[in-house]
Amino acid sequence: MAHTLSANKRVRQTVKRRERNRDRKRDVRLEVKKISALIAGGDKAAAAAELKKVQEIIDRTATRRTIHPNTAARRKSKLAKKINALAAAK
Repeated sequence: MAHTLSANKRVRQTVKRRERNRDRKRDVRLEVKKISALIAGGDKAAAAAELKKVQEIIDRTATRRTIHPNTAARRKSKLAKKINALAAAK
């Protein structure tokens, strides 16, 4: 348990930040699941449209430093590759 005022404030700030970061990461995971379902279904047009939305969410999360920018770039690249592979398969 924190004893000083500044330590108590730090605890409060940490709790708020952790909640915010968890929510942001949850949003990213949910969107990635949606686009993965579209890719698995073979719907390239819908997946490409959803990709723009997912990329914006991932970029926003990286800009706010919830995830590392390199992680964001890797995830976006991975999704784009899957969609391109879907297009090439047909």
